[in-house]
Amino acid sequence: MGNLTIAGVESLHADAGWRTYDFLKITTESGLVGWSEYNESFGGLGVSALIDGLAPAIIGKDARAYEAHVALLYALRRQASGGAVQQAIGAIENALLDVKARALDVPVYELFGGPVRDRIRVYWSHCGSYRVNHAAAMGTPPVRTLDDVVALGKEVVARGYTALKTNVLLLDDDPRGPRGHVPGFARGDGFPELNADRAVVDAARQQLAAFREGAGSGMDILVDLNFNYKTEGYVTMARAMEPFDLFWVEIDSRDPKALHYIRSRTTIPVASCECLFGRKDFRPFFEAQSMDVAIIDTPWNGLAETLKIASMADAYEVNVAPHNFYSHLATMMSANVAAVVPNLRIMEVDEDRVSWQDDFVTRKPVIEDGYLRLPDGPGWGTEIDEAAVRAHPAKARPTR
Repeated sequence: MGNLTIAGVESLHADAGWRTYDFLKITTESGLVGWSEYNESFGGLGVSALIDGLAPAIIGKDARAYEAHVALLYALRRQASGGAVQQAIGAIENALLDVKARALDVPVYELFGGPVRDRIRVYWSHCGSYRVNHAAAMGTPPVRTLDDVVALGKEVVARGYTALKTNVLLLDDDPRGPRGHVPGFARGDGFPELNADRAVVDAARQQLAAFREGAGSGMDILVDLNFNYKTEGYVTMARAMEPFDLFWVEIDSRDPKALHYIRSRTTIPVASCECLFGRKDFRPFFEAQSMDVAIIDTPWNGLAETLKIASMADAYEVNVAPHNFYSHLATMMSANVAAVVPNLRIMEVDEDRVSWQDDFVTRKPVIEDGYLRLPDGPGWGTEIDEAAVRAHPAKARPTR
């Protein structure tokens, strides 16, 4: 097994087209390496600097004692807990888990009781959303019209998926061209009011009708509304989408009572909580019965904390779903979560991506007939190919 004292902590950053992929490498004295993925592109600016600031607290210590290290790191930043601090701690926790599992020559999921399933149902996330703005970078057909949405629905079926998730797209005659409706992130019309205007409601209905036409009645369709509305707007949007037999409507809200109110006013199952950190953040949402499905971000929270949140959800009769809009490494990380939680609903994957992403890992996830095959190698079941990552250095990060 060798000396598993932590010798080095290093971040690597790779160009992924319109975004950056961020990876953490923890090296032990014996040369054994653990990997994890985190993210600075969407709201997490400064995570790399926080990791650098926390690293001295674990250098020289046994990499296998991840719980002790996480408890220490949390205490050191207790007055600024959550947010980017938790993302940094989660990245460190996940890399340490990879080290421990590799030292034992077992998958990470074997550290937590072993798998309860050998394949994981997944949905095609951001279906159409990325193709509105990034089709050229990905080498895919663009989405410009409702006919394009119909064609994409047929493509999803042909690729073997049984579920897709999309965001509200504005495919109108506006001179700005096709675009996503994302005022919650200060992009486009509707910011800062965050109202569900009639034009947006109509666009959502037309988009869902096109997806249903293309994908057929057997396709489960999910819609992500993000932070783009207030309580009234979420209710309006959900009610407008009810005729389309949705799998869930995804809503980001910081208010558990408001989310419970929305859930009580629609027949569509509500999924939420992907932006929360730790059991303390999730608890009031469980207590208020705010959602049908709790979405948990494993890169942010750390796998061990994710499983604790999932266990808490199970006590409230709530299923969970991994939040996973990252690279292949994070997909394998989330697969190790999905392998062991009994209360799993479904798992997210991004099918549309830049072609060179496949080069960043030594083993890619295998998806067949809409199911992800359980990784069977040690650790996460894959590793980062450093040469490939360094061959695609990250570009300057956008401000938003």
